[in-house]
Amino acid sequence: MPKAIGFDNEKYLKEQSAAIQERVRTFGNKLYLEFGGKLLYDYHAARVLPGFDPNVKMRLLQQLREQTDVLLCIYAGDIERKKVRADFGITYDVDALKLIDDLSAWGIALRAVIITRFAGQTAARAFQNKLERRGVRVFTHSFTKGYPTEIDTIVSDEGYGANDYIETAKPIVVVTGPGPGSGKLATCLSQLYHEHRRGVSSGYAKFETFPIWNLPLNHPVNIAYEAATADLKDINLIDHFHLEAHDVKAVNYNRDIEAFPLLRRILEKITENPLVYHSPTDMGVNRAGFGIFDDRVVREAAVQEIIRRFFRYQCEYAMGVADKDTVERLRLFMENLGVSEENRPVVRPAREAAQAAQHCGKGHSGIFCGAAIELADGSIVTGKNSPLLHAASSLILNAAKRLAGIPDSMHLLPPSITESLGHLKKDVLKGREVSLNLDETLIALGISASNNPAAQAAVEKLSDLRNCEVHITHMPTPGDEAGLRKLGVNLTSDPGYSTHTLFAG
Repeated sequence: MPKAIGFDNEKYLKEQSAAIQERVRTFGNKLYLEFGGKLLYDYHAARVLPGFDPNVKMRLLQQLREQTDVLLCIYAGDIERKKVRADFGITYDVDALKLIDDLSAWGIALRAVIITRFAGQTAARAFQNKLERRGVRVFTHSFTKGYPTEIDTIVSDEGYGANDYIETAKPIVVVTGPGPGSGKLATCLSQLYHEHRRGVSSGYAKFETFPIWNLPLNHPVNIAYEAATADLKDINLIDHFHLEAHDVKAVNYNRDIEAFPLLRRILEKITENPLVYHSPTDMGVNRAGFGIFDDRVVREAAVQEIIRRFFRYQCEYAMGVADKDTVERLRLFMENLGVSEENRPVVRPAREAAQAAQHCGKGHSGIFCGAAIELADGSIVTGKNSPLLHAASSLILNAAKRLAGIPDSMHLLPPSITESLGHLKKDVLKGREVSLNLDETLIALGISASNNPAAQAAVEKLSDLRNCEVHITHMPTPGDEAGLRKLGVNLTSDPGYSTHTLFAG
């Protein structure tokens, strides 16, 4: 039974494309379009707007590729400190390399990479060398002199003019990056400065998805955006500039509203003309709200995303990378919506599976862990840890059995494989435990499939687990997390560790 959808992806794609084309015409056929959010794999949008294609932005660019150049920005500080994109578990510089490859695969040419706020950082310079030796054009932009208070310095040859001009040939210039704070806006403004000094009429707009301006401020979809950016302290607000100018309520977030007066002054200084925009909402190109056709479905999906984010921030707090205020803010969102952790359907079954492991004494390392998955038909499958398998491993094997119609009593991994892996881990590699994590279990299952028809049937069903909901009663080990990420499930976990040891060697 397919999950209910509430978003018309094709209508959104058509309307968003038309809105961008209209904005290009507004600015004399040259538009710098800052892409907010993720260019590819926008799984947050896909989760809160069921029916949304996570790659719809790239599909749109593919439609407009004859009119589009792409600039990719990455903040030098993110390269230096190896900032990680959580959904893929890769650093921002690696994500930038992946994005370049993805653009090429979609038939979209990259014009250049810009390393922003560059101050000679060693890692950023190495990244520049790596790209240039692979034939990629790279520019470095330093911090804008005078920003944010000295407008005359910012809009001068000492400010934006100090950056190299990046020549572009097409009417739409998409400026994107691997994450927030990548320097996209500064790059757009620097380019506008150079364009207008060359007598070229050009303008700026921002491709937005969230918050959705024409949904209510307290709509769960907009609250889910606040939840996703709670660590950045973003707050959704009514755009008072928009209300004053158009007598229409519109939702935007605090940073765009706070920055609008400064941005207006900079743009008017660059163009030497009054700004055509009356509000930060006017600057955005966002037709996402018009793609929603079932409000009930997207509300329910957004509430589930808020609960997922609550679990994630709890775990980040336990790991020392999030603060208590962020966790409490998510808790307040949930209280205001009248929901709790166990409104996520897989949470209680996972905790019950952990209790069952404790009762039968099948834990390892003194910790009893449980896991649960909600399959596409709404049924729940559970797993628990044992001296042989991690809870995630047990869960996925049980789920694959259910989907393939294999009896629970049938073993998919023969003793010859598990014993051999156990010997390798403990006796040869001197590991602390024999129990197989999910990544190891998937490899073992693949090996077993070569001469075990039941294992082969289970392997064929693994792809059906994509986008299923999973909860584990402990934070996943690296091997479990890697395996679950490859399977494409939506994972949450309780903020506990699967072992008493501090180092997972």
